Amino acid sequence: SNKIKKGATSDFMEIERQRGISVATSVMGFEYKDIKINILDTPGHEDFAEDTYRTLTAVDSVIIVIDGAKGVESQTRKLMNVCRMRNTPVMVFVNKLDRPCKDPFDLLDELESEFGIGTYPMNWPIGCGIGFKGVYDREAHRILAFGDSHRGRDRLSAIECDITDTAKLDELIGQADREVLTEQIELLEGACFDFDMEQVRCGKLSPVFFGSALTNFGIEPFLEAFLKLTPPPLSRVADCGTVDAFDPGFSAFVFKIQANMNKAHRDRLAFMRICSGKFERDTEYFHVQGGRKMRLS
Repeated sequence: SNKIKKGATSDFMEIERQRGISVATSVMGFEYKDIKINILDTPGHEDFAEDTYRTLTAVDSVIIVIDGAKGVESQTRKLMNVCRMRNTPVMVFVNKLDRPCKDPFDLLDELESEFGIGTYPMNWPIGCGIGFKGVYDREAHRILAFGDSHRGRDRLSAIECDITDTAKLDELIGQADREVLTEQIELLEGACFDFDMEQVRCGKLSPVFFGSALTNFGIEPFLEAFLKLTPPPLSRVADCGTVDAFDPGFSAFVFKIQANMNKAHRDRLAFMRICSGKFERDTEYFHVQGGRKMRLS
C-alpha cells in the first residue's frame, strides 16, 4: 500500500496525488545508455482525453499499457484510433502479470481485433498471479525468472535457457509450466505475425511485452528493446512543407499550454516540440499564426 500511496512520479499536481490519476500531461526527460528519452505521461481518464490527443502530435512513438486482467479499455481504443490515423509506432506493455490475468492468447486476439493491427510478442509470460514464474525472451532464448525477491525491486539477471533445454527448464519453472510454455511457444511460432521492422515503424505491427511495473519486473528488458525499436526524431510535415529534422534552422510547434498552476502568479507554461535546429533564449523567432517576429526569453 505504501507503493500505491507514493503515486506516480509524473503526477505532480495535488489533485493527481489525491485521486491517484493523471489529470494533465507531464514531461520528464532522462538518459539511458547515452540516449536521451523524453516521456510524455498522458492522462488515461476520458475526462482529460483532449490533453492526450494534443500530446500525440508531439511524440515519435507511443507506449500503451494494458491491464492484464481488464484487457483493452474504451479510452485505450480511442487513443489507438488516433495513433492509427497518424501511423504512429505503438508498443504494448501488458502489465500486472503478478496478479490473475486473462489468457495471453486471448489478450493478443483482443489487441488485434480492437486495434486493427498485427501483434508480435517479444516475450511470453510463464503463468500469472501467484503462479507467475517470469517471462521467456523469444529473441534471446532466455528466461527472466520472477521470484519473491523481485518484489523488493532487485535488479534482475536473465537466465540463459533455450526452449529445447527441457532439463534446465524443469529445474527452473517446473515440468507442468515447462510443458505449457513449450506448447505455447510452438503455437506462437506457427500462428503469430512475422517480425518486420518496417511494419513496426509505420504503426502496422505492435511489439508486445509482458511484465509487472509495480514490482519493476520486465521494465529493463522493455527499455532495452524500446531503444532499438523506436524511431529517432523524424522529419515533420507542416503547412509550409516538410521540415527536415537535420535542418540547422530552428522550428517548433506548441502542443500544450498549461495555465494557473501557481495561485501566487499569473503563470502560463508552453510545451514546445522542436522539429529542427536548436532553441536559444532571447532570440527572435517568426510566429506563423501571428505573422510577425517575437522574442522568446
